Amino acid sequence: MPELPEVQTIVNDLQILTGDTIIGFWTDFKKAIKSKSFEKEVIGKKIKNIRRLSKNVVIELTSKHAIIIHLKMTGKLLINKQLTTCLPNRQANNLQQKHLHHIFYLKKNGNLNFSDIRKFATLELISLEELSQIEKTKGVDPFSKNFTLQTFSKIINDHANKTRHSRVTGKNIKSILMNQSAIAGIGNIYASEIPYDAKLNPLRKLSSLRDKEVTLLYHSILKILTKAIKMRGTSISDYRDAKGEKGGFQNELKVYGKAGKNCHKCDTIIAKEMVEQRSTFYCPTCQK
Repeated sequence: MPELPEVQTIVNDLQILTGDTIIGFWTDFKKAIKSKSFEKEVIGKKIKNIRRLSKNVVIELTSKHAIIIHLKMTGKLLINKQLTTCLPNRQANNLQQKHLHHIFYLKKNGNLNFSDIRKFATLELISLEELSQIEKTKGVDPFSKNFTLQTFSKIINDHANKTRHSRVTGKNIKSILMNQSAIAGIGNIYASEIPYDAKLNPLRKLSSLRDKEVTLLYHSILKILTKAIKMRGTSISDYRDAKGEKGGFQNELKVYGKAGKNCHKCDTIIAKEMVEQRSTFYCPTCQK
């Protein structure tokens, strides 16, 4: 599933479409569209802005509505500069053609093709007012001006106190990084890589963290996510950018997906544990 760096890379690629007009729309999988009259409401509308909201692509229209695209596990958005009204060739030996389910026809920039192998990805048209309400349910974005060390420390302390005074098992580093209502956009890959960079065991309870360790974790969040965006995301399986190309951060992974292999720093075997039903990878020696 594309996480913050992958979605941000796609959004950056799609900026060329800002100011263009949607002149047509085609789909062969209406189940993925979560709004009635979607086609009618988007045709003829100009693209005002394209941005990221957590792990979602947001295409704001001049009609004061926005298209929300959640790529889920295998969704891909691909710009095809060659305007064509040809429908996908299902017999073609080409995964992009075989699994192409939605097409936005554009006035100036060809087509925006939306393919999805597993067909979990969704599209929805909502008002900007509704979008504003959705934003309020999301945690702080690591690249927003609100994501300060003070804000991050408060998030850690608040969640540590909630669990400290209840019978619930204390939240750990991995779980807070994955909590979208606390910090928006971080998924399973980066929730393993960030603690490794900070030299902190992802299973550590939040209540055990010292101020210095919280600071290290904060800076590692920004460092790892920034580097991943610079390298255009992580392509372990299905992720591709809007040009159809792989990212490069998979070559920089230190622990994610490396259970049973040697740590590149100390040769200790990388361990794997389950946290909230998600695989978590770490070095027992380097991360304390």
